[in-house]
Amino acid sequence: MTGLVQPFISTVPGSLDSKGRVCIPATYRHLLSAQNTTGVYVCPSFIDPALDAFGQTLLDTINTRLAAQDPFFSASFDDEATALIARTQSLPIDENGRVRLPDTMIAHAGLKDKIVFVGKAQKFQIWDADAYAPIEAEAIARVKAKMERARNGDAS
Repeated sequence: MTGLVQPFISTVPGSLDSKGRVCIPATYRHLLSAQNTTGVYVCPSFIDPALDAFGQTLLDTINTRLAAQDPFFSASFDDEATALIARTQSLPIDENGRVRLPDTMIAHAGLKDKIVFVGKAQKFQIWDADAYAPIEAEAIARVKAKMERARNGDAS
């Protein structure tokens, strides 16, 4: 991969409709298109109760990392392929910018009607809005505490 790709930024509110559809923010759709991604890749996060969404650039990076491993005799290969590749779905984006999220993914993330799209540079996440609020507050508090420690000479 050469050069940096424009990152997914911002936190954008959205909604999940009764048919399980969400409208991907226009800025995110433009970034996906610039990566020659048809639709969007989505998988359940194995860290958070959220969905990870990304474009072709990140998928290519994952594939390159996996290609350096033996696909038959590497436990690491199987673990990463299972966690990422096997659980990822390519979802088409309709003419209105919407994707239909699989029911299993909606359940994994606990999505209700109000959601947020959270830009995280190479990927973005889809969260239930109420579930994300305390996660965001905790992350900001950790960064502030780390900055305060750095100011006081503690690099940890």
